[in-house]
Amino acid sequence: MAESAGRRIEAVRRHLLPAPSPPPPVLRPNPLSSPVAVEPSPVIIGGMVLDIHAKPSVPPHPGTTVPGMVKYVSGGVARNIAECMTKLGTRPFMISVIGNDMAGDFLLKFWKSAGLCTEGILQVHDVATPVVSNVFDGSGELVAGVASVGAVENFLIPNWIYSFRVHISNAPLLMLDANLSPESLKAACKMAYESGVPVLFEPVSMVKSLRIAPIAEYVTCTSPNEIELVAMANALSPSVKYEFHKIEERNDKAESVEYMFEMLSPPMFFLLEKGIKLLIVTLGSNGVFICCKEHTNFIIDQRKCKQTPFSAQLLEKLDGCFSSNSPVDLCGENSSRTCVFHLPAISASVISLTGAGDCLVGGVLSALCGGMDIIRSVAVGVAIAKASVESEANIPDNISAASVADDAKRVLLSTKLLWCK
Repeated sequence: MAESAGRRIEAVRRHLLPAPSPPPPVLRPNPLSSPVAVEPSPVIIGGMVLDIHAKPSVPPHPGTTVPGMVKYVSGGVARNIAECMTKLGTRPFMISVIGNDMAGDFLLKFWKSAGLCTEGILQVHDVATPVVSNVFDGSGELVAGVASVGAVENFLIPNWIYSFRVHISNAPLLMLDANLSPESLKAACKMAYESGVPVLFEPVSMVKSLRIAPIAEYVTCTSPNEIELVAMANALSPSVKYEFHKIEERNDKAESVEYMFEMLSPPMFFLLEKGIKLLIVTLGSNGVFICCKEHTNFIIDQRKCKQTPFSAQLLEKLDGCFSSNSPVDLCGENSSRTCVFHLPAISASVISLTGAGDCLVGGVLSALCGGMDIIRSVAVGVAIAKASVESEANIPDNISAASVADDAKRVLLSTKLLWCK
């Protein structure tokens, strides 16, 4: 009887007490999720857009159609910048999103034909590829446009960007366009910041330029026009409001530049105070302002820079231009003076102004990745922008290193130091 009672007690004990834990499993890294070393390449994140360009051959009339030319052009700020860099010999890594439709296939065509990696380009079913329809006047100026780019905000999300964190951490630089959602902008910026990768923020438009406010502490450089510059400064300034009143084109360029410096220096200096290290302010036919501290060096880890045959030709031809005669050392470490330079635009036979700003930024980034200093890089950007406005395409098909070097040299020889205090 005692033996039977003991068996019953043991059965109750096993039922009430938890079973002993099994030994912990041996954990092994998943080869599919392990970080893989990648070749350092500039990373470009933002929109790939199909541009539909309509240019009338006679003055347009409201309420009716007029004859003219309508064509499809590969566009999008980030895509244009990446294509421009590619044609200058630099091979960027693009992170973007398109639909699985005719427009998406059209945009992928260049990437595949150029042998570029498409791993970062997400193609989503049942989503419309971003499209912008633009109407121009006879001189190539934009008259009106409609943008449908919701896919960039809705599908270019932090999780997709994070899957390419190894590319970002190994990049010489990261370029973000403001079509990204605020959450994606912040996620990308933080990844770059943690790895010491400089970030260029491309404002895209006055409205979207305001997205710099939550990420300004992570931004190394930005490339606004006059209106975007003032909008960004106001977004970061709770009390003081900055203004810019555009003036009519003047024959005296020096007078126009002086007026613009007087109007734009307060917001430029304010953005430097907020932690942005380099401003490249585009002024249309009046050229470009560079505003930075004297010790600014955009790319910190020069080992990630890779000289290409194109950049080698430019370096050789531009050696000794401007910088050797300048009293300002942008790479010096012993000064905190604020410097403003003016680089003039180059006269051009304008066909279309669309893509000029993107080519300027693409030229700057490609030159920086090729080992050039800031001023020479911006001069190269101005030269590429000139080639762009003389082309029907957003990005010129054939860019000659010799002609770019000649135009950049003309820019450098006319560059002036406006302020250094």
